[in-house]
Amino acid sequence: MAEKPTLLVLGSDPPPRLGRLTGRVRVEYADDRTLASLLPTADALLIWDFHSRALRGAWPGEGPRPRWVHTASAGVDHLMCPELAASDTLVTNARGVFDQPIAEYVAALVLALAKDLPRTLELQGAREWRHRESRRVAGTRACVVGSGPIGRAIERTLGALGITTALVGRTARDGVHGPGELDRLMARADWVVSAAPLTEETSGMFDARRLALMQPSAYFVNVGRGQLVVEDALVRALKDRWIAGAALDVFAHEPLGPDSPLWEVPGLIVSPHMSGDTVGWRDELGTQFVELYELWEAGEPLPNLVDKRRGYVPGP
Repeated sequence: MAEKPTLLVLGSDPPPRLGRLTGRVRVEYADDRTLASLLPTADALLIWDFHSRALRGAWPGEGPRPRWVHTASAGVDHLMCPELAASDTLVTNARGVFDQPIAEYVAALVLALAKDLPRTLELQGAREWRHRESRRVAGTRACVVGSGPIGRAIERTLGALGITTALVGRTARDGVHGPGELDRLMARADWVVSAAPLTEETSGMFDARRLALMQPSAYFVNVGRGQLVVEDALVRALKDRWIAGAALDVFAHEPLGPDSPLWEVPGLIVSPHMSGDTVGWRDELGTQFVELYELWEAGEPLPNLVDKRRGYVPGP
């Protein structure tokens, strides 16, 4: 009888539900401390704890490496290193699981900002009756940076609210603007939404210069990666009222510490990297991995295949 392939899982709280794979694979669990020593034993690696950065340090070590790495996240910046990028190992991500939940979260933030809901809740807590006027979202313009499935889902969802949305991607193509048009689109947008992957090209792209292009009545939302934004520049833009407000679901350093000044910035909504996490999301991630594993086991082409040089799954 052939030996069962070894699946190494990084993270186990809670463990993934492997369904049909139960009994067909030998499953071992690793944490940040044990990952390096267990990597040579694995045929495939599932990065279940997608907050871990351990693979970047463990991969360059001695011995064999898994032939396939799958991360239960949309982003892959937490695992990519030059040695992995140069290897023959396949890398896949959880593309498709988080698209609509994140789009709904962005729509909720847009509505909350337009309707001044944070202030309403604050006044309710103070038992203060203060009538105000709010903004209409239908007829406004959004610039969504990131033209992958998440960006496209955001475009569709905002469109249902009557918001005209321009998508900006790495390259210009049908329905997508190129990076050379970003400044112009940001300058005319009421909503700028960051949903791009973190790469060398996108790191720090929303800096003081770009934020200064925005209208004083415009809002900024980041559901991509924290490192896309120069946080000090955003703080200044809000305090000096260059822009009307912002919402951040991702940060350069997570979790956000209690002493971070971001908690008290006027006009800023802070949420703990939860835009894609809806009830049952872990089960969806487990089901997706099982389906991918069976394709990999059969030698079939894998969807969600990451271009390791670019750092994301290329789109159409």
